[in-house]
Amino acid sequence: METTRHFTATTYVVNDGATLLHRHPGLSVWLPPGGHVERDELPHETALREVREETGLDVDLVVERDGVASATVEPLPKPRHVQLADVNVHGDEVGHQHVDLVYYARAGSRAIDPDAEEVSADGWEWFSPKALDGDDRLDPDVREIGRRAIGTVGDDRRVG
Repeated sequence: METTRHFTATTYVVNDGATLLHRHPGLSVWLPPGGHVERDELPHETALREVREETGLDVDLVVERDGVASATVEPLPKPRHVQLADVNVHGDEVGHQHVDLVYYARAGSRAIDPDAEEVSADGWEWFSPKALDGDDRLDPDVREIGRRAIGTVGDDRRVG
């Protein structure tokens, strides 16, 4: 079986010491907002678009940019993590994977009003670090990155 790979962007949105997650209807796991990078998008644009579509929030990415540039090279906002996620597994074979570029973002409010109908506003939950640690519905990577996002966004004022 050939493995197909798609690039995705995921954003851990933080507000008032908590991060936003939902139970993904197709994958049946708890995740932050995110989705596939479209052909005409850069990954950080996907991160912002997916948050807006899925939650209705306009957020500020908390990012760094490399200073290396030229007339034909522009530094892009750096993701905090790059992960390879198995999406479609059949026994010992993986049919589909996501190369996931993970960003952190700051939200000015917790008012969820999704544009997309995939997950309603009441399908989203805000998780504090304590709630992340105590919730066995969450995969270990989601717990750890959620804690890191909360710690970083609470301390970091760099936005892109």
